[in-house]
Amino acid sequence: MGETEQRPTAGSRLGAQENAGISTLEHGQKPPITPPGKLVSIKIQMLDDTQETFDIPQRAPGKVLHDAVCNHLNLVEGDYFGLEFPDHKKMMVWLDLLKPVMKQIRRPKHVVVKFVVKFFPPDHAQLQEELTRYLFALQVKQDLAQGRLTCNDTSTALLISHIVQSEIGDFDETIDREHLAKNKYIPQQEALEDKIMEFHRSHTGQTPAESDFQLLEIARRLEMYGIRLHPAKDREGTKINLAVANTGILVFQGHTKINAFNWAKVRKLSFKRKRFLIKLRPDVNSSFQDTLEFLMASRDFCKSFWKICVEHHAFFRLFEEPKPKPKPVLFSRGSSFRFSGRTQKQVLDYVKEGGHKKVQFERKHSKIQSIRSLTAQPSEQHTEVPKQSSSFAYGDDNDTAAVQSCRQGKELKASPEDTGQHKSHSLKKSPKEGKKVDGAVVSTAEEEEEAAKDRMQQNRPQSQQPSTAGSLTGSPHLSELSINSQGGPSVANMSLSPNLSPDTKQPSPLISPLLNDPSCIRTDDEEEVKRKRFPTEKAYFIAKEAATTERTYLKDLEVITSWFQSAVSQEDCMPETLKNLIFSNFEPLHKFHAGFLKEIEQRLALWEGRSNAHIKGDYQRIGDVMLKNIQSMKQLTIHLWKHNEILMELENGIKNSRKLETFCRDFELQKVCYLPLNTFLLRPLHRLMHYKQIMERLCKHYPPSHIDFRDSRAALAEISEMVAQLHGNMIKMENFQKLHELKKDLIGIDNLVIPGREFIRLGSLSKLSGKGLQQRMFFLFNDILLYTSRGLTASNQFKVHGHLPLYGMTIEESEEEWGVPHCLTLRGQHQSIVVAASTRSEMDKWTEDIQMAIDLAEKSSGPAPELLASSPPDNKSPDETTVDQESEDDLSASRTSLERQSPHRGNTTVHVCWHRNTSVSMIDFSIAVENQLSGNLLRKFKNSNGWQKLWVVFTNFCMFFYKSHQDNHPLASLPLLGYSLTIPSESENIHKDYVFKLHFKSHVYYFRAESEYTFERWMEVIRSATTSASRTRALSHKEPHAY
Repeated sequence: MGETEQRPTAGSRLGAQENAGISTLEHGQKPPITPPGKLVSIKIQMLDDTQETFDIPQRAPGKVLHDAVCNHLNLVEGDYFGLEFPDHKKMMVWLDLLKPVMKQIRRPKHVVVKFVVKFFPPDHAQLQEELTRYLFALQVKQDLAQGRLTCNDTSTALLISHIVQSEIGDFDETIDREHLAKNKYIPQQEALEDKIMEFHRSHTGQTPAESDFQLLEIARRLEMYGIRLHPAKDREGTKINLAVANTGILVFQGHTKINAFNWAKVRKLSFKRKRFLIKLRPDVNSSFQDTLEFLMASRDFCKSFWKICVEHHAFFRLFEEPKPKPKPVLFSRGSSFRFSGRTQKQVLDYVKEGGHKKVQFERKHSKIQSIRSLTAQPSEQHTEVPKQSSSFAYGDDNDTAAVQSCRQGKELKASPEDTGQHKSHSLKKSPKEGKKVDGAVVSTAEEEEEAAKDRMQQNRPQSQQPSTAGSLTGSPHLSELSINSQGGPSVANMSLSPNLSPDTKQPSPLISPLLNDPSCIRTDDEEEVKRKRFPTEKAYFIAKEAATTERTYLKDLEVITSWFQSAVSQEDCMPETLKNLIFSNFEPLHKFHAGFLKEIEQRLALWEGRSNAHIKGDYQRIGDVMLKNIQSMKQLTIHLWKHNEILMELENGIKNSRKLETFCRDFELQKVCYLPLNTFLLRPLHRLMHYKQIMERLCKHYPPSHIDFRDSRAALAEISEMVAQLHGNMIKMENFQKLHELKKDLIGIDNLVIPGREFIRLGSLSKLSGKGLQQRMFFLFNDILLYTSRGLTASNQFKVHGHLPLYGMTIEESEEEWGVPHCLTLRGQHQSIVVAASTRSEMDKWTEDIQMAIDLAEKSSGPAPELLASSPPDNKSPDETTVDQESEDDLSASRTSLERQSPHRGNTTVHVCWHRNTSVSMIDFSIAVENQLSGNLLRKFKNSNGWQKLWVVFTNFCMFFYKSHQDNHPLASLPLLGYSLTIPSESENIHKDYVFKLHFKSHVYYFRAESEYTFERWMEVIRSATTSASRTRALSHKEPHAY
């Protein structure tokens, strides 16, 4: 292209290759063939207000021009952008990539085409390239200046402060005032200048890339972000504005959103002359008519808006570009228009596969010339989200200056060592994790967690956090998990998001002031002195594990004997017989284990030399203490046998009494009840297995000649006998407990818990329907498969959409048939459904378990699968099975569930699987019961310097954090499903022993154990949660502890 080749581009000025940024091609494809003929010059106005001229052939389609602009910018993610121009009626329209440019722009010499953002994703963390985020930031700046992006004064000042930080660097009052005088970001800017400078002062050390990230984080929460209003009238003639976004079609009155139609609820879009028509899917709970009609100014206006809607639906909802041949679904047969280009999923896949080369670029308005915002580094799987820029609590940060000045030094040097380190810290993004769920491309749980980063902020004044821009409740992409449904902060609701504060008044749980108390931070010298003072033999640490886990077990018993009993005594809601049954069996256990713990701790004190023990060797053992207490424990077996009766009677009481149901639900929402209530009732049986495992490790460690070997072996024999007697009863109780726990998460079902039904697996799968792939939660039992969707009510429950009996079902892989990765077709006797897993391993687990369940159903008549309480029977033909009712609430559902449209625990395993797009089986739950651990760990964030000592309890696939073991309730929690467990690499500069690393996307935590044994134990139990066992491996799992 003549003009383009003569001018130096943004990339060529810095030595980049010209062809590094073809945006709309799959990896390995070639650019479209340029038609020969006379060249025409087209003027393009970039987002930084510069103009470039591109020469293209007369017959070239719009795609050629679009690709030329992306090439010029070295822009990889060009699919988010479009070219718009005024047509012959002075109406701004988008350039059609399939039609010849000259048929659209009749007088190119007199037209300036604008290169602007066309598709705004729900979360800017989905933008993989820093250059893309920079261009989005320029778009926000432009929208502010033009009055499109409206917000309150505080949010406006905060947005401008980040723009100023990216342009002139750190705060200097004189320079700030001069800069603001010369640059008008909004009309009437003078009234906000003091507030802008106040916010700018708090951004010290923030790089331009981080400023872009912060700017987009604030902007995306605003109602008018990415919105272009299209004037219209409703049927009554009321003036309104229509707009389209990634989630669907929006209706505004002025600049206030008054309605929204999610893509999942839209069945068809069409237009007839000036009338724009939205045909909705039937919904019994909706007051809307079947077809909505809006009147626009002209046919051209109407058709233009319809085209934009079609393109948004395709880009965010489809897996790949729609082909021209298939019968159209969302638009009338009279139009040949279709979306052209890659979908968002294809863009994410392309960047992940490394089909591009990262290059430097120039920030036109930035005066920070020394800082290169993007180093040219080879990175195939990592993106460039700024290391600190996703901390979105606005205000001062007490480690900002030191940490960020250090970062700037690294970026200035850009040495190979720094590059490697940058790569190790970069955020890994998976397109599968960002794929569409339930009707739109929305963020998964951990993408919702991108709203806060691992930064210590104990001294940050909350008053500096603007309520509008900083409020986390305003974003439609934030999970209800992060917000207490009753309006206040709740540890239960915080737990899914290890860094996300559910309320601007509540600090992030993992960066709580209590957790970041400077008194908790230990120096390395202190740790070394302490480590040298204590014994180092393995037997001592095994004994110490017995003590630390006993502390947690005693606290769990107190939840029943103290907290629950105290609450019951204040409310007249439980029959006296049930009270006596529960507390008469738990109080003896609590009393016994309090004495047991005291004996273990006294022995450890002697072992450590903290008492006046004259014959040291006599006390360097634990087997005798364990033997004595295990023998005494056998007398309590009568109470352990009662636990089955306790569990069943409590559930019957809840079923028959509304008052008791409400009481138990409210108790579960208390901080002290950090697990489901019925889980605490099973703790005594679980503890027996832990004693058995501890004694197995001790016996394996001791040689037969050791003084403690005989007592340890005798204690192992005694506890093994008790476990064998109670094991069968415990398996039944665990299934019973799991069914009741699942019942609380479901609505639209009456008789989930019936004799003979066994739970097998639950997890998230995408179900193929007429609306595309939609995320659904599946529940597999030994006789039936349920599929549900997550409701939008305060209860956070899952509504049952349908069920498939397993008798007569067949399962087959169907990736080639449907063109969807990891796809399965489940064919029942009356219907078939097509589902897709997130990964190949997930698909294999589901295939294995479903096939096993089908075999079980074939061998036994099983319970009758009459499940749905109020949902319509799902007896549709295979062609109709993909059309679901999309009502998000079931008001007529049965009352028998513990939760009915009331505040509900948001941190259950079901919700974690939904947000992390994974699954767990009953075997995983059984392994999790065996793998529980407690103890002190030192924790460090990715960007922090000090190590903080925390008391950590690992249970139920989750780490719970306490300031000390004496605390009654956890301060924060971190569900580990989906996390990766590794050992830090050399480039991470963690020069300490016994350190392991947990990471999920951008979230990175380092934990440090006190010894090799405790390090291996933590690695072992956490691996059981982060790596789901296959059924074959789990069933042959005879020796879980390899020591």
